[in-house]
Amino acid sequence: MSDPAAPRLLGPAEIRALAAELDLRPTKQRGQNFVIDPNTVRRIVRESGVGAGDVVVEVGPGLGSLTLALLEVVDRVVAIELDDLLAGRLPRTIAEYAPDHVDRFEVVLADALRVRELPGPAPSALVANLPYNVSVPVLLHLLDLLPSLERGLVMVQAEVADRLAARPGSKVYGVPSVKAAWYADVRRAGAIGRNVFWPAPNVDSGLVAWTRREPPTTAVAKERVFEVVDAAFAQRRKALRGVLRSLAPAEQVDAALAAAGVDPLARGESLGIEEFVAIAEGLA
Repeated sequence: MSDPAAPRLLGPAEIRALAAELDLRPTKQRGQNFVIDPNTVRRIVRESGVGAGDVVVEVGPGLGSLTLALLEVVDRVVAIELDDLLAGRLPRTIAEYAPDHVDRFEVVLADALRVRELPGPAPSALVANLPYNVSVPVLLHLLDLLPSLERGLVMVQAEVADRLAARPGSKVYGVPSVKAAWYADVRRAGAIGRNVFWPAPNVDSGLVAWTRREPPTTAVAKERVFEVVDAAFAQRRKALRGVLRSLAPAEQVDAALAAAGVDPLARGESLGIEEFVAIAEGLA
């Protein structure tokens, strides 16, 4: 028997009705593609592993599809929304579709890339259908800003999901892979079809799950390590000995690579986060 107090989820008819009420025309500029399938948002919540006791951050809640599914199982949802029209409608949507959960929801009108603090208890998880045009910067910013985040699951463009979860030596291993690995163990958690969105995107989507881990032990700042990472992938086909000269003189680069035990002719895609840390320490 279903729980009468459980939130009602949004389907295609409800999404289109809300959009019509708001005279909303989804824009590519803000990466607006709304999930219209209740089974998909329930799957995202299930795959994320969140539950009772969790305080969840959601980015880009849009019309509230995933928000309502999260409120079925977690203690609190803080949703960060950039669009003032959507942010203004969302509390009323929660009141209409999840009236017993209103006090466990809060919307923050802000750009997720510029957020510096969130209201209420420290969040334990991030679950979101991230705007595809800024998904990696948003994910890295929130991982850095909110050390209380223990785990999460985000939906991003399929190619981005592959990059975030890639391992050294993979053709798609790059800057997002390394920087994400600083904060967490990242893995691919599935694929999402285009037909669950309105409007349907012209790209495939993927789920990325992550679990927080302690950052590498190092005497240099994370920003210095990330400088080395950026330089290493700036010219993918060139050896580290050459590309790192943008950061230091040749002799210092050679000494740093030797101290890190890295072949000067190796390329960035062959190194893990610990090796980038060792190089940064050598250059320091």
